[in-house]
Amino acid sequence: MFLVFRWMLRLFTGMIVLALLALVILYYFLSRSLPDYSESFTIDGITAPVEIVRNNDNVPHIFGATDEDVYFALGFAHAQDRLWQMTMLRRTVQGRLSEVFGERTLKIDELLRRYDLYTLALQSVEVQDEPTQRALEAYARGVNAWIGQVNEDARGRGAPEFFLFSNEIAAWQPADSIAILKLMALQLSGQIESEVLRARVSLVLPEARLGDILPDDPGQGVMALPDYAEIVPGVPAGTGPLRRASADPLSPFPTRERAGASNAWAAAPARSAAGGSILANDPHLGFTAPTVWYLARLELASGGVIGGTIPGIPAVLLGRSERLGWGLTSSYLDDQDLFIEEVNPENPEQYRTPDGWKEFTTRRSIITVKDAAPVTITLRWTDNGPVLPGSHYDLASVTPPGHVVSLAWTALSGADTSMTAAIRTMQAGSITEAMEAGRLFVAPAQNVMLADQRGIALQMVGAMPARDRAHQSQGRMPAPGWIAANRWQGVLPYEVNPREMNPVSGLLGNTNNKTVDRPFPEHVSFDWGDTQRIQRWLTLMKAREVHTRESFIEAQLDTVSFTARSLLPLIGADLWFTGEAAPEGTPERLRQRALEILAAWNGEMSEHLPEPLIYQAWVRALQERLIRDEMGPLADAFTHIQPLFLERVYRNVDGASVWCDVVQSAAVESCTDLARIALDEALLTLVETYGPNPESWRWGDAHQATHDHPVLGNLPLLRYFVNIRQSTSGDDHTLLRGKTRGEGPEPFQNVHGAGYRGVYDFADPDSSVFITSTGQSGHPLSRFYDDLGEMWRRGEYVPMSLDPELARAAAVGVTVLSPSRP
Repeated sequence: MFLVFRWMLRLFTGMIVLALLALVILYYFLSRSLPDYSESFTIDGITAPVEIVRNNDNVPHIFGATDEDVYFALGFAHAQDRLWQMTMLRRTVQGRLSEVFGERTLKIDELLRRYDLYTLALQSVEVQDEPTQRALEAYARGVNAWIGQVNEDARGRGAPEFFLFSNEIAAWQPADSIAILKLMALQLSGQIESEVLRARVSLVLPEARLGDILPDDPGQGVMALPDYAEIVPGVPAGTGPLRRASADPLSPFPTRERAGASNAWAAAPARSAAGGSILANDPHLGFTAPTVWYLARLELASGGVIGGTIPGIPAVLLGRSERLGWGLTSSYLDDQDLFIEEVNPENPEQYRTPDGWKEFTTRRSIITVKDAAPVTITLRWTDNGPVLPGSHYDLASVTPPGHVVSLAWTALSGADTSMTAAIRTMQAGSITEAMEAGRLFVAPAQNVMLADQRGIALQMVGAMPARDRAHQSQGRMPAPGWIAANRWQGVLPYEVNPREMNPVSGLLGNTNNKTVDRPFPEHVSFDWGDTQRIQRWLTLMKAREVHTRESFIEAQLDTVSFTARSLLPLIGADLWFTGEAAPEGTPERLRQRALEILAAWNGEMSEHLPEPLIYQAWVRALQERLIRDEMGPLADAFTHIQPLFLERVYRNVDGASVWCDVVQSAAVESCTDLARIALDEALLTLVETYGPNPESWRWGDAHQATHDHPVLGNLPLLRYFVNIRQSTSGDDHTLLRGKTRGEGPEPFQNVHGAGYRGVYDFADPDSSVFITSTGQSGHPLSRFYDDLGEMWRRGEYVPMSLDPELARAAAVGVTVLSPSRP
């Protein structure tokens, strides 16, 4: 027996040793791709030595003899830290994910091929101005220089992910950078889903009730539209679920709820305590690990610039120089229209136009699929744009027999000068120069918040479609493509784009709220991104005569929900402090305890409190009960709280309280009845999930920020090393915005928010600060993979200084690039 035990012990010890040895070998190979930031390289493609000084937060400060050398070094640094992310962005926009991931991503690739964004990017290279073309070429040389180093020196294939997937890395091209900018336009566009949803809802609800669930922004006069059946006959009404383009983490297609959001505000010198303009900006995108943002400083001939870049793009897209600060928010411009195209029943290769039948423009495209046969698809275009498959965006549900759907979109341009506009903005020395640079911006349409030493401004950039006043749906629903009045008539002059410069109040702000109140077709949009956060911003701005960097940071991190403060008194009006005392352990007593907790709450969506969790669960359950009865599975499309809808119902605006009556029951329910039932239902769910004691519940346990790796984040064991989860405050409607998932078993997870925050003070520019939500490195073994994430969660920032000595003082490394030929 002792002998058996001894051999078992030896076997067990041997297995442990082998496992440890395997881990050491694995770590060795994976860590080979960790860059040495103090290494020097002799390299082709530059004219003189270049320094990449990485400060204590691993933010590269790049110094070179020429602008082209600086762009080269930015490409080199991006590739060192984010090579896998860059190649994934490129594969996505090219429609080549299936070469790596097989049939899982075939539908994504098919739709990207139909958009044909990469071909348009190739065409757009030639229309950039000469300095931008040189920047793109130098940047590409820098990326390729690092890829060359990886291949020559066996540097762990460039990133750990390449050990699991294809390690073939094609050379970077100038078109790749333009294509990634077009991919960003796709990720910020949600009009397709909005048009389909409005069309479907108009088929099942009367006009008055359509105005409840899909309301127009208050104060905006909108002429009544015909319902979709009048515009496009032959489409049956249906309440089936809305099928989205793709729910895969690798999908770039946003839902309408996550099609971009942001905050930006500025104070003129007269409203600043220190006498210099101040600008705050936090753009909102889907959370990933690593974040899409990469902090960098470039020393150009025009001066130093510092801020947020996107790996793959040779520009500081938001940030500051010594003279100018600029920030971005989603403009919500309606830059997409769907068209119903009639196919010739005698010849399926033709479609109807205002002038008769016309041949589709067609081209075959072959999608290579890992571990499967290649798939050949036929791409088709009409005069309006590419034909999209009915299997995506639920387009089949709004397409009558014998028809297909095409898309007009400003980003579908082969003469896209947005990259030139971005680089010119970065080099601008004043608000006026930056606003003029925006003239060349095509897509994605953005509001650019600007501040210089003397003033502030807000300018919308991006091409605005020119629509006919007689457009049947005004771009809000799909419309027949053969009717001339529905077709685009080019784009509007840049002077029509909304702008505001040096207002009398000395303050400018945008939280994706409505920026103009103009009639169609110069309306910008009917669907805006915010009606709630702007109210809290106005309160905070009016509370002070003058502002400081600290007051702007305080506003950026504010977690008080105007929505909660507004809705709870309405929906709970007849429930507060009513009814007799109930015994412990009963649903009635649990309800009373929840109401007592909420009664003393100030609306702060703090991660440490139970009130936000009770409020969110209650209002979600209430909205579900209100709309499910009327809309069936189509209610699944409304995944998030709709404040304007709930306010209309509980204020009985235009008879909206009719939603409270359950049509499938004999009794007539009141809105108070539904509020009580929904609260009981929500509390039951919370007890099952978080325990029986409401006082111990924490919003942060449910509202975890999900910075998940899009490829490895769902793999067993690996996900614990690559995903970054953080307990967070805020919600959909706070200035510290943390958009909830809205669906699935964990609907309160924080999935979309400010991956970048920056506050720039021109009274003392080097006191400016910024932060990202993960870290600079995309390598899970790097200490810079998630080091900024905890600071971001706590509401902290890192210095945003252009002082080169400060960068060198605590540098984690200085990379020197020397030309191989002097």
